[in-house]
Amino acid sequence: MPKTFSLVIALVLVTGAVSVRPSSRLMAASDGNGAPAAQGATLKPAAAASPDIPFSDYDPQAEDILLDLANQARSKAGLGSLTLDAGLCQAARAHAQQMVSAHQLSHQFDGELPLPQRLADTTNTLLDQEGENVALDFDAANGHKHLMLSAPHRANLLNASYNVIGLGVMRSGDRLYIVQDFGHALPNYSTAEVKERIAATVAQARHRARLADLASRDLPAVDNAACSMAQADKLGTSPIHQLAQRYTVLTYTSLHPETLPVTAERTLASPSLRGFAVGTCYARTQTYPMGAYWVVLALE
Repeated sequence: MPKTFSLVIALVLVTGAVSVRPSSRLMAASDGNGAPAAQGATLKPAAAASPDIPFSDYDPQAEDILLDLANQARSKAGLGSLTLDAGLCQAARAHAQQMVSAHQLSHQFDGELPLPQRLADTTNTLLDQEGENVALDFDAANGHKHLMLSAPHRANLLNASYNVIGLGVMRSGDRLYIVQDFGHALPNYSTAEVKERIAATVAQARHRARLADLASRDLPAVDNAACSMAQADKLGTSPIHQLAQRYTVLTYTSLHPETLPVTAERTLASPSLRGFAVGTCYARTQTYPMGAYWVVLALE
């Protein structure tokens, strides 16, 4: 007697705010005519896993459908479209392969890196937020419909911050294993652009304090100190200590060079300051797998 199978499972993951929200939801599948199947309706059971079933085939057509449906939903919600990112697609497909091999849904299998590290390994895009939906369904259209019916999955699809996506869909028998990797991509600034933006925020901080502008200096030692922090993956290094013997030194990491830490704002409000130098170095480290700007402000 065939098993009754009218429900499909999906999981959601959100990172970037250091929050993980795993969620499982039972969702109605669709009959052959596209109408929702009644609860308890008899559908074809999942094919038994065996070496004879090709379960390592990507389905690029299903990926295209999911991207189109996601962007249609975002357009209806007044949101910008998601741009396909090749690196995120590579990560999504690799994770879909893991799920097919394991015959289950998960955001991280034993021996697999967490989502931020997986994305960092496959894309050069600078991200400050990441999220992931994974699902098992019969086809792409129903997969999208069921994800939109689940509040946490819908929240990922309609997250106004996300602007890039990677899709991985693999077929196993009559089922699709679906992975959607989302991200908020930031501009890739050159070192000169980062310095210009930080210098502008320094000027703004001085204006807010109703103080005169500081003279901007170019000190190679400050750049070297910033890169020493990136290489060591920590803010305190020997070059920083050496700079501190002559300057007031502020060190921090940031993905947004137009924003200063609160401590920097306070220090810049000192009327005794005359000049400053900015050192910056972009790097991906164990602490910041997606990358960060390591910044040194030397004040005198």
